Amino acid sequence: MTSPDEMMQMISRGAHEILPEEELLAKLKEGRPLRIKAGFDPTAPDLHLGHTVLINKLRQFQDLGHEVMFLIGDFTGMIGDPTGKSATRPPLTRDEVIENARTYEQQIFKILDPEKTLVMFNSSWMNEMDVSGLIGLAAKHTVARMLERDDFDKRYKSGQPIAIHEFLYPLIQGYDSVAMKADVELGGTDQKFNLLVGRQLQEAYGQKPQVVLTMPILEGLNGVDKMSKSLDNYIGIADAPDDMFGKLMSISDDLMWRYFELLSFRPMTEIEAFRQDVSAGANPRDIKFRLAEEIIERFHDRIAADKAREAFIAQFQKGAMPEDMPEVSLKAADGGLPIANLLKQADLVSSTSEALRMIKQGAVRIDGERLEDKGVSILSGSVHVFQVGKRRFARVSVT
Repeated sequence: MTSPDEMMQMISRGAHEILPEEELLAKLKEGRPLRIKAGFDPTAPDLHLGHTVLINKLRQFQDLGHEVMFLIGDFTGMIGDPTGKSATRPPLTRDEVIENARTYEQQIFKILDPEKTLVMFNSSWMNEMDVSGLIGLAAKHTVARMLERDDFDKRYKSGQPIAIHEFLYPLIQGYDSVAMKADVELGGTDQKFNLLVGRQLQEAYGQKPQVVLTMPILEGLNGVDKMSKSLDNYIGIADAPDDMFGKLMSISDDLMWRYFELLSFRPMTEIEAFRQDVSAGANPRDIKFRLAEEIIERFHDRIAADKAREAFIAQFQKGAMPEDMPEVSLKAADGGLPIANLLKQADLVSSTSEALRMIKQGAVRIDGERLEDKGVSILSGSVHVFQVGKRRFARVSVT
């Protein structure tokens, strides 16, 4: 049987903060299953690996015998979480929220045990709350405390508008903890203020306050910005195996260790042994293979992971090109099409400026040969295979 101290050690892995840590240890010593809460607003249909940092920690709590409550914020999703935003966020429609919530339920069970997971919707209690109840909830928090939140404070001081309904978001998120009687709530580091509101409201409603556990925000493929679909630096958990493998292999060797810590289920002793192997001269690529295989096996299966590795080796180490690349036909004026325009029109880049930048970085190839001259025009009547980066290919005919 796992002792409370051993549980604390496991739970602390990868966590940014546990507030207060001594309260979590005391709760674990009670010897009962704790009620572990994590909320997700269904703002987009697909979850990515950044989301799974929290979900992996939920699975860890499950494995330790605790009760996981996966909250889908179908009510708060229609308000729009203002966290980190410099302007009021457009709310989602009810239909958008319902559709996104449905896909969330399908995706989370790639990690969580469905038999040990309670999926909840905060509309269940918020739709029952009348106006007087909402006013009573608002009376339990002050404007001064609300303006302690960094993004609200910055917007207020800079004269940017803050809509009243945005103040309701952290209040309702906090009230979710009251309704769910949460012992522990997990969230990203950007959610710390909202999670602490939950502690305050539980005390105001006569409950023992929850422990707050914040997890780091996972960096995206560029290693700088947080993983985000809008920044196109994400790996979706519903991505095809080959795409997942290629994206994971594209991360830097330094970022690989952060992904191991936050995404891998391997013991830290094993990960540390990998570090020592690299220090002793092992190729980081081979260690990265193990990370990619583990992630793909989790969201697909072992056969898919093996095939993705074989395809990656064939494509990028032996110079093979994908057989199913897009076929594009483009028209040229004056007998030729400038390379930057061609790459944009073929949807290999998002803009001509990106095309020029990729050429400068040596990331553009024509028929397997690196392109160095950004002034090249592709002549009418020609057909070539164009490659941008490691994964974007197109066979383009110019007419």
